[in-house]
Amino acid sequence: MSMKALGIILAGGNNTRMGSLSDKRAIAAMPVAGSYRSIDFTLSNMTNSHVQTVAVLSQYNARSLNEHLNSSKWWNFGRKQGGLFVFTPTVTTDNSWWYRGTADAMWQNIDFLKERHEPYVIIASGDCIYKMDFNKVLDYHIQKQANITVVCAKCPEGDDIKRFGVVKMDTDGQITDFEEKPMVAHSNIVSTGIYVIRRRALIELLEQSNREGRYNFVTDILIRYLGMKKIYGYMLDDYWRNISTIDAYYRTNMDFLNRDVRMHMFEEGAPIYSKAMDLAPAKYNEGAEVKNSLIASGSIINSHVENSVLFKKVFVGNGCTIKNSIIMNGAYIGDNVYVENCIVESNETLLSNTSYVGKDSIMVVSEKQNRYGV
Repeated sequence: MSMKALGIILAGGNNTRMGSLSDKRAIAAMPVAGSYRSIDFTLSNMTNSHVQTVAVLSQYNARSLNEHLNSSKWWNFGRKQGGLFVFTPTVTTDNSWWYRGTADAMWQNIDFLKERHEPYVIIASGDCIYKMDFNKVLDYHIQKQANITVVCAKCPEGDDIKRFGVVKMDTDGQITDFEEKPMVAHSNIVSTGIYVIRRRALIELLEQSNREGRYNFVTDILIRYLGMKKIYGYMLDDYWRNISTIDAYYRTNMDFLNRDVRMHMFEEGAPIYSKAMDLAPAKYNEGAEVKNSLIASGSIINSHVENSVLFKKVFVGNGCTIKNSIIMNGAYIGDNVYVENCIVESNETLLSNTSYVGKDSIMVVSEKQNRYGV
């Protein structure tokens, strides 16, 4: 059965809190849990909820993201009545703007919204890791007769609540207070950046905002209309993480070493899809000693790896110790290298007999010693 909603995924994707990690890719394209990219989780939730038409709005460093989305078939969107659309900012005779904010990104693609027929729109972002049936939110939205429904979650442990929209609800679930990135938070409930709204209402709100020179969905629509419109919160009680800081990205990947998180994400209910790479299985040579780690396909391990996540095509030489670290796609680690509390950039080369240790926080190793392009 097809759903009465279309999906919009905001994957603009760049911020300073990711440091050099977002220098070469949009945050939605960040690798997660060995075999996936961040946006795979939202795309899979969409397709598993039978949302058949999804538009991804990308912007900064979009190349790796656009490459990843080169075929809708990986997430089963390739049907006649739907599809996966990727929109980047387009320079036209009357518009030379990049997207100036989340509302502006949608407004610049308003023709797409106007040409569709689905009554509802589900708006989500590409930098969150979770599993969700959007039909349940839609049912809730309709039952509450809400103008906008915001999916909310408890702020993940160890996360800085000041980087989220902080929400207060009354007993009926209506949002009474919404503070964007507050200095002092008065609640531990945050917005997940997932919204349900009628398509026609969204078109009207976007056109109104644009006329007033307002470009941000949260501050210029949600917060601005809080008293005038019925805005409800829907609690997502399962696992939910936003990966857009170095610490949150590190912790989210480490969460996948936890059996309960893996069971919830990969074993129970609907699957998570990704672009298939057709790599050889990981190979453990003599001398390999691997504990509590995820090792993706195409990797070759010759020594000690523990409590770590290694992405595709990683090579680990002899006499190495890799501990509490994330090694991204295609990294090459020479002999006798010690790595602890690090995130090693993709296609990085760590020369033999070197040591990388994140002392007080997670160290991002980006030496640019590339053996070949990106």
